[in-house]
Amino acid sequence: MESSAALSWLLSEDHAEEVRQTIASAEIVISSELTLIECDRALVRGVALAVMTEAAAADLRRLLAQAAEHWDLLRLDQEIIERARRPFPREPIRTLDAIHLASAIIARSLVPGIGLLSLDQKIRECAQDLGFEVLPG
Repeated sequence: MESSAALSWLLSEDHAEEVRQTIASAEIVISSELTLIECDRALVRGVALAVMTEAAAADLRRLLAQAAEHWDLLRLDQEIIERARRPFPREPIRTLDAIHLASAIIARSLVPGIGLLSLDQKIRECAQDLGFEVLPG
């Protein structure tokens, strides 16, 4: 699962229900540690910009932690970093997006046929070019 989908679910934004249903119906959810970092940073940013209270952010951090207990998290290891440094089918790709895509490629080597959950159009297009089923459909 990529950060745009996780944030949509966590913050109850557009497509949150589709993301929730996709996660709930998955046999396995694999995500990069980067997803958790980006979610936490969005909560920090929300408090700093007075978009949410610290109490609301704490509730969302707790919800994220509870959900992530059921996910398999990929560490940002050398293999992911090396893959992220190489080109992707639809360049230019931003750095963090390259890390998400590299993580998905590594996840697919562990779980053949795994889909990629993202709401980011550039990541979705690149993932399709890489042969992933892109979710939500």
